[in-house]
Amino acid sequence: MSNGENPLGRGEAIHTPTSWRDRAQVQASSCDKIVPPAAGSIIGQCVYYYRPIHGEYVSKSGVTTWEAMKAWLTRWNPWDDVEVVRKLLQNRDALIQPSSDSPLWSRGTNFMMRHIGCGHQLPVYYMGYGYYYCSNYGAKLKPRLSPQGKKWLRNARWLLQSNMERGLEQNMTKGTIMIPCKYNEKRGFRREVAQFELELDSEKFKGFAFKTHVPSYLDAGLAELPLDDLRKIGGQPNIEEWLDGDTWEQAANSGLDVAKEKIRHPVQTAKEAKEALIGVIRDLLE
Repeated sequence: MSNGENPLGRGEAIHTPTSWRDRAQVQASSCDKIVPPAAGSIIGQCVYYYRPIHGEYVSKSGVTTWEAMKAWLTRWNPWDDVEVVRKLLQNRDALIQPSSDSPLWSRGTNFMMRHIGCGHQLPVYYMGYGYYYCSNYGAKLKPRLSPQGKKWLRNARWLLQSNMERGLEQNMTKGTIMIPCKYNEKRGFRREVAQFELELDSEKFKGFAFKTHVPSYLDAGLAELPLDDLRKIGGQPNIEEWLDGDTWEQAANSGLDVAKEKIRHPVQTAKEAKEALIGVIRDLLE
């Protein structure tokens, strides 16, 4: 900082004569692996994952293909935006406290403020999957769903984030993560992750997050939705994303339980199938 303050509260330097023209270098870093819990009030909101405060992120999202977006995110450096970094550092104490109510808080900004200059990369899932799909689903899918479908979307969003919080909390105390599924206990999962390390490997974190999708979707009521809602939900993810093995796995596992539920109610399913067909024709005409 220009006034000589260390935003992290500590640093190392040496005293030099005022006549020296070369400034002494100050090395400051922070690496806090303890993930504090999120405030209950933010669970269920898209900004839980990431707040679109970086100008470069905003300009890239929504104007490019999903594949291009993913590729860009792997090389994007959120620390390059000086104004954003300055704002975050000025609010660091509020951003790293448990259940923070800071208007700048998100899982992404919290991670940044706990890992400064220590080489750990911000998990791509937060802004590349969590925020991207949460905001896109809300904008494009919700208006097309039935009241029951809208309720499912709201509940699924809350459960996805609650299960993520559960996994992060468990990783702070042990090396085993267990996420249950009330609808079908077989859809719950257990994963071994070294204590404190879940957030630190972007690919492993993505794998964990994807595993939470099926129990969250089913517990939110996916299998009870009308076929027309299921058709709209299933057709929402970007086509490129179906190339991802994790996406195929969650679709297959969710689909099996949905199919079993529909088979148990053949009369209602036949009625819904007719309505879904009408919906398909209507969408094609539009």
